[in-house]
Amino acid sequence: MSSRYVHENVELTPIVAKPLYFGLVVNVAIPVGLLMVCYWLNNRMYLENRLGDFANPLMYIFVAIGLAKALAALWWREKMLTQPMVRRKETFEQDVLSGFIRISRPVFLLIASISLYGYVYFFLTGRFEEAVIFVLMSFLAFQVVRPRFGKVRKVVEQQMEMVAQGKFRRSLLDTGQTD
Repeated sequence: MSSRYVHENVELTPIVAKPLYFGLVVNVAIPVGLLMVCYWLNNRMYLENRLGDFANPLMYIFVAIGLAKALAALWWREKMLTQPMVRRKETFEQDVLSGFIRISRPVFLLIASISLYGYVYFFLTGRFEEAVIFVLMSFLAFQVVRPRFGKVRKVVEQQMEMVAQGKFRRSLLDTGQTD
């Protein structure tokens, strides 16, 4: 097996692949499917612009919110990937995998929500091209935050350092707290 996919006896492929599959469904398959519905509606019926002159300012507002969400998702991912993921040294690989999945899901969902602005905008204004822009924004943000082997390798190294320092992920049950 190539050293690219294994780092110090930790298999990197599942750590990259499992969150990536979820991200592809949430950030590519579903938004493109919904975009196809918008395309079909755009060709079959006339949707009037219900917003009038406010359509363009609303577009800029939605773009600003979408960019803010993309930056928030990037920040959240970076912040969470520096936290301890490993509960016990013996379960290192499984804990890193579950940690990556646990961190990636809300990040991918936040990014996918950017495309929702396009569908809302389409139904309010009848402008299909702008819906495409939001789906593309969502897809580009996904490309930035999706897991890559280099990033996973760095996270595995950080987690190994944390384990060596005795820093482990604690759950509420481990600390005795109830909330």
